[in-house]
Amino acid sequence: MAQRKECIAMLLAGGQGSRLGSLTHNIAKPAVSFGGKYRIIDFGLSNCSNSGIDTVGVLTQYKPFRLNTYISMGAPWDLDVMSGGLSILPPYVGESGGTWYEGTANAIYQNMDFIRAFNPEYVLIISGDHIYHMNYGSMLRYHKAKKADLTISAVEVSKREATELGIITADEDGRIVKFTEKPKEPDSPLASMGVYIFSWPVLEKALIEDEADPKSEKDFGKNVIPRLLKQNKRLYTYTFKGYWKDVGTIESYYNANMELLLDNPKFDIFARDYRISSNEEILPPHFISPKARVRNSLISNGCVILGAVENSILAQGVFVGEGATVENSILLQKSHIGSESWIHRAIVGEGAKIGPYCSIGITTGEKSVKQSGISVIEENSIIPEETLIEKGSNIYVERGEEL
Repeated sequence: MAQRKECIAMLLAGGQGSRLGSLTHNIAKPAVSFGGKYRIIDFGLSNCSNSGIDTVGVLTQYKPFRLNTYISMGAPWDLDVMSGGLSILPPYVGESGGTWYEGTANAIYQNMDFIRAFNPEYVLIISGDHIYHMNYGSMLRYHKAKKADLTISAVEVSKREATELGIITADEDGRIVKFTEKPKEPDSPLASMGVYIFSWPVLEKALIEDEADPKSEKDFGKNVIPRLLKQNKRLYTYTFKGYWKDVGTIESYYNANMELLLDNPKFDIFARDYRISSNEEILPPHFISPKARVRNSLISNGCVILGAVENSILAQGVFVGEGATVENSILLQKSHIGSESWIHRAIVGEGAKIGPYCSIGITTGEKSVKQSGISVIEENSIIPEETLIEKGSNIYVERGEEL
């Protein structure tokens, strides 16, 4: 029998991330690169590790191979302990059959045996696709102090942002009186971060009831939380004051990366007192040639720069050829920019090869600009010599084939 844990974490990492376009054509959203050295899932796993939570179930589903390989046994995040540690939890077939995860609540429901094995007092549920530093221990202490059945972490957002998120209305004591998914007219600036702490008996009963409801969409925000409010359960909001970003769209992903290059970034990826761990390949130091020019950029290990790079983020192993210019762009792992090419306001996928004399992000004025003019090149694409790609393009190219 597993050792009883006070609190375990369930990390939802099965989403397709279709709004990220070609970035998630071949991998799950939590496995997408961020900030040069990291993957998006690193932040949730590091938050657990830094909070003293040593038992984490990672629920995977969409194209999970590379994500599963990346997180492996959890060693980089100190989650390779004997009693607990990191467990990968894909959908499975039992005696009564099995289905894909139908929603966030159903995903947890299908893994209640995993939770029961540790018989925890509390269950932390988080998403694997958000960028933030957070000590969940402070939230857990708040949950206990309020004698809450469920505590939801929230951030203050603008009215425009509120229409795309789950909005919490609470009284002066922080007790939640209303929860509304994507309201047209929000009555509160508090938005759910998708970070929940449940008292386990309450969660267990709520999941069983939700699963039995044929009209339910099996979702925490749409179904489980409103049902608990109707049952007059003790739901509280925990207001989080730090940086939090949902990088679920091309624009938000691009902006969150670019914010790392500001003089006073809102999110300090280099914080010495808060370690973000990663399982990326260890490469030699980067090389910048005497003729190269680099300005206000984040350059990762293994990069070779012979051209010009400005206001850009280069992940590990990127090559920028002689005479090439990279501006306001994000180049992911082991992408290759040919000589004399020009890359502007683009995201170049892992392993993509841009030939010589290409121009990515040009303006023709002939078509409407999509995604705020951010061009996206799918991983492992081969873009032939002298190709012109208009800004805002989302390029899908089969592996090994030329455009």
